[in-house]
Amino acid sequence: MMERIFLILGSNMGERETFLRRSIALLDTVPNRVLRTSSVYESDPWGFEHPTGRFLNQAVELQSPFTPFGLLERIHAVEEALGRVRVSGAYSARTIDIDILFFGDRIVRSRQLEIPHRRMTERMFVLQPLSELIPDFIHPVFRLTVKELKDRCTDPLPVRQYG
Repeated sequence: MMERIFLILGSNMGERETFLRRSIALLDTVPNRVLRTSSVYESDPWGFEHPTGRFLNQAVELQSPFTPFGLLERIHAVEEALGRVRVSGAYSARTIDIDILFFGDRIVRSRQLEIPHRRMTERMFVLQPLSELIPDFIHPVFRLTVKELKDRCTDPLPVRQYG
């Protein structure tokens, strides 16, 4: 069965726009299919400071037959192919970061993966592009729409449409 999945992409190193485009192209390979993308948004790093600057973020709607863990493996391969270096236990600059926000209406809780993403409701850089794609989608845990979550978000970091 092909699931509707929503991802958030972020980049704050190097050619940020190129990393977003290339990650979408790598995700949009058989058997996956990218259905839609949001506009690109720019914001300051969340949870850390970095001299190279601001993040570009974009939400992606993906259709995939993979399980959540199978998709996570694919995402890690895309990140690695684009030069992502994982720093354990700390927020850091990155060429590309791809997080699974929603996987249909599934709830997954494990050490490796939490769906819906556990911190998405605290982050305007996630909610702004996601609400462009699916404002009326109901969060399966909080039972609020993405737009309602965005309206209630107290994240003070400004998020601006890019370009």
